Amino acid sequence: RVIAATHADLAAMVKTGEFREDLWYRLAVFPLLLPPLRDRLQDIPALVDMLARRAARRFGFRPRAPRAEDLAMLAAYPWPGNVRELGSVIDRAVILGEGRSLEIGKALGISTRKGLSVHRTREPAARTANGEIAPLDEVIVRHLETALTASRGRIEGTDGAAAMLGLNPNTLRSKLRKHGIDARNFRN
Repeated sequence: RVIAATHADLAAMVKTGEFREDLWYRLAVFPLLLPPLRDRLQDIPALVDMLARRAARRFGFRPRAPRAEDLAMLAAYPWPGNVRELGSVIDRAVILGEGRSLEIGKALGISTRKGLSVHRTREPAARTANGEIAPLDEVIVRHLETALTASRGRIEGTDGAAAMLGLNPNTLRSKLRKHGIDARNFRN
């Protein structure tokens, strides 16, 4: 018996000749299609509960339940590594919490310095003075400027705007150029 997993579309690869047809028919006896975790956010609370209990038992700590803000952080994360990555994050959170709590923010590498909130709740759309929804570029500019103000114009480092926004510093610089924002104007 063989159980195989892949991210590739093997059926399409067979059609283009990139994958052997005879092997495809042997593997495709009973295919299971499982969507990625980022498409199953409703599963995160149950998975976290199970993974946290298992990790606590494995590392010798009392089990701790995730808080609402922990679940919000986890739901906001894209999960490129799917459930295995979630398991690693929960293991790290249990170890960092030392049985007192789940340290989800630390495990994900999210900083709460400078008073920036890591809670990602749905807020009403940004509005213009006359009550219309603000154009996306305008909202992005305001958000970038808020991060630059909080970081005093610093882009790199743990206290830099890039870390606050969860961006690579080069990506942030590109966005600043695109929107005509000079980080030096935010230095005190």
